[in-house]
Amino acid sequence: MRTSLFLLVFLFTTLNLSAQKPLEYKISFPNAVHHEAEVELLIPDVPAGPLIFRMSRSSPGRYATHEFGKNVYAVKAFNGKGIELTVMQVEGDVYSVDKHDGNLKISYTVFGNWVDGTYLAIDEIHAHLNMPAAFMWVPVLSGRPIQIKFNDLNKYNWKVATQLKPTVLTDTYTAPDLNYFMDSPVELSDHHLTSWTDRNPDNTEQTIRLSSHAIDNKEVVSNYAKMVERMVKESKAVFGELPRFDHGTYTFLQDVSQDNAGDGMEHRNSTVISDTQNKIAGSEEDLLGTFSHEFFHAWNVERIRPKTLEPFNFSHANMSNELWFAEGFTQYYGNLILKRAGFLSEKQYHGVLSGILNGVLNSPGASSFSAPQMSRRAVFVDAGVSVDRNNYANTFTSYYTYGAFIAMGLDLRLRSEFNLTLDDFMQAVWKKHGKTEIPYSIPDLQNVLGTLTNTMFAEDFFHRYIHGTEKNDYVKLLANAGLELRKAEPGKASIGNLRLNLRPTDGRNIVSAATVKGTAAYEAGIDIGDYISRIGNDDVNGRLDSILSKYKPGQSISVTFEHKGRIKTASLKLQESNILEVVENEKASPEQIKFKNNWLSSKIK
Repeated sequence: MRTSLFLLVFLFTTLNLSAQKPLEYKISFPNAVHHEAEVELLIPDVPAGPLIFRMSRSSPGRYATHEFGKNVYAVKAFNGKGIELTVMQVEGDVYSVDKHDGNLKISYTVFGNWVDGTYLAIDEIHAHLNMPAAFMWVPVLSGRPIQIKFNDLNKYNWKVATQLKPTVLTDTYTAPDLNYFMDSPVELSDHHLTSWTDRNPDNTEQTIRLSSHAIDNKEVVSNYAKMVERMVKESKAVFGELPRFDHGTYTFLQDVSQDNAGDGMEHRNSTVISDTQNKIAGSEEDLLGTFSHEFFHAWNVERIRPKTLEPFNFSHANMSNELWFAEGFTQYYGNLILKRAGFLSEKQYHGVLSGILNGVLNSPGASSFSAPQMSRRAVFVDAGVSVDRNNYANTFTSYYTYGAFIAMGLDLRLRSEFNLTLDDFMQAVWKKHGKTEIPYSIPDLQNVLGTLTNTMFAEDFFHRYIHGTEKNDYVKLLANAGLELRKAEPGKASIGNLRLNLRPTDGRNIVSAATVKGTAAYEAGIDIGDYISRIGNDDVNGRLDSILSKYKPGQSISVTFEHKGRIKTASLKLQESNILEVVENEKASPEQIKFKNNWLSSKIK
């Protein structure tokens, strides 16, 4: 009896879902030259009672709140007979219609003039559509299938590039629900499309596509695609396989223009990459960094997914404890993959490592706050907009850099202590939480590490370096690879990473960024907005480096500066420059060279 009842409920639910009529979007571009689009949303079978519809305030891949509703106007609603209804604006981005006849058409104008991974850009050259920035949605109908029609393609000679599922009509695409729709960016342009086939160990084939909207010709794009293909293979080698992409296809949506805001944004089966160069030709290797980072997200974030990002909230930003892993480990691998693929030289990769180490070891934020604490700050810093000054120079360390720092330490320790690698750890996490798509928490990551190594090591590592603020001994760890971590400017006097701007109106030197805790400038009471006139017996006049070159670390000299209209004099106790660098040890042993080669060499079989 229970089985029969279950089957009846299952069949009823299945039939009910299959009978749901899709929401139909149409977007047109009659005023593209002035960055406007006209959007219609047709809603059949509207539930009884008032219907709420709205714009998003967050976007997949972004962790801070954004105000997409500011770019929407001329909002109207009509019933099934075409009669205009009263629309009430409940909040800045939320609207309501009280009376309808079971069918509803919503129309509005949306403005967009910003090319990046989050916003919307429209002109006669292309329409760069990030869905949360462009399309209103109905919260109570988020489970319904969606169909979207792109008008005016022939008018502008545009083609469609997207991860959305195509139909028999070249201008119409579908999504199974709102979540997939919002996670599916679209590029409408006269782009070049290049593709290749990749085969997984189980012999399943998938298509990888590169859509490039750039002034370059097709030959340049095709040659660049071969570089991207090598990067894809090197990424695949970390995990041993590609994810199973929906519809068997993954698409890079690349837009190249000096007018763009540089960005990359991962999605389940695609990624948006907006480059700020004038063209691809001549900048191929520079552009690959974003490709490498974003493609690694196809595993780490899109399928190896933190519980704190599930379900994604389009009305408000999700806060996550795990971005040091989701973004930081991805940051580490983004550069490591380019090194393994041969797109970074030894010296260039040393520079990458130096940047990571300086970004954490010389950061007051990293000495006081843990990686999960920095991850939670993403709701404020991930392209978040505010007008007041902040104290991030002393309280924040990017979870990208912090996580890459931790990943480097774990990788080198696994190699030196367990004859394992971070690749082994990532594969274990992939099998446990990625292929199964079981969202993880920090304790889950610790458990995977404990199974791979031992419980004691995992507990100690997470206690000290994840939840705590201790740092691994990178001098010792890098020495295993024949690399030396040292001061880049030994004996050079410094008052801190002080940023001075010379004001042309009066020739005064204004401190343009917050001073860093522990530096000579900070201890002397110098703050952002102050004017520095003299150091020792010298007028500054933009000559800070030449003045400091006269002195040695440990010396104390006077500084004269103006703070809020008051002239002040203080003592600066000079310090040695704390900038670090990673260099090759010319006397590295064969064992050290072997260690380094195993770490940095290609893994493509």
